[in-house]
Amino acid sequence: MDRLSKIGLPLILGAVLFIIIITKSTITIGSGEAGVLYRTFGGGVVTDQPPMGEGFHFVMPWNKVFVYEVRQQELSEKMLVLSSNGLEIGVDATAWHQPFYNKLGALHREKGEQYIDRVIRPAIRSAVRSVVGRYTPEQLYSSKRDAIQNEIHEETKRILDEQYVQLNEILVKDITLPATIKTAIETKLRQEQESLEYEFRLEKAEKEAERQRIEAEGKANANRILNASLSDQILREKGIQATIELSKSENAKVIVIGSGKDGMPIILGNQ
Repeated sequence: MDRLSKIGLPLILGAVLFIIIITKSTITIGSGEAGVLYRTFGGGVVTDQPPMGEGFHFVMPWNKVFVYEVRQQELSEKMLVLSSNGLEIGVDATAWHQPFYNKLGALHREKGEQYIDRVIRPAIRSAVRSVVGRYTPEQLYSSKRDAIQNEIHEETKRILDEQYVQLNEILVKDITLPATIKTAIETKLRQEQESLEYEFRLEKAEKEAERQRIEAEGKANANRILNASLSDQILREKGIQATIELSKSENAKVIVIGSGKDGMPIILGNQ
């Protein structure tokens, strides 16, 4: 019995130790994640090799693996910034970002696991303050929103490219102006719209008047040309031709006697 105990106890202890070593020496990296290896006795964070990909991995029990999400992530920021004339503007922006995969080791070594708060959030805030400060509230409210979004994206991307973070898109979801400024801008825009509508109606009326004038002048010119071409001799010839045509008609019985003024026949009646 004592002999069995002497043999069994070391086996049990060995099995437990083996399980602990295996547990400490394996790691499973999930979908959309990557691992950064830290070698305790081999130079620290590994930056000269690609990160560990998805799946099951063996590591030395004295080393560590830091797991990062490498899929696209979303970060929303609401902030108050100043316009070009010093008014406080509310901006609600969202950034789509992810770490550069092959630079994940450098990101971990230089920025750490809290890189979103240490790098991305300050970069977005800095870019928004810089861009919004170039515009007036009127420009922010109306025609410049797309331009502002593009400029914020470019400035944020320029900062993050040097910080091992890939910026995919910046979306400006809302720009909030002070209530009094918003009301004043809306009133101004409405007045400008009404002024444009009035100018359009006025221009339309002027064009219609011009059309009628040209039409009247055309008719007057036509009448003058026609009157100038109708001499007494032509009128008499036309009258004679018309009388001849009437006399040929089977439905018209015309008695013509004498002559009228200017030599024109006189039609006395028909049966």
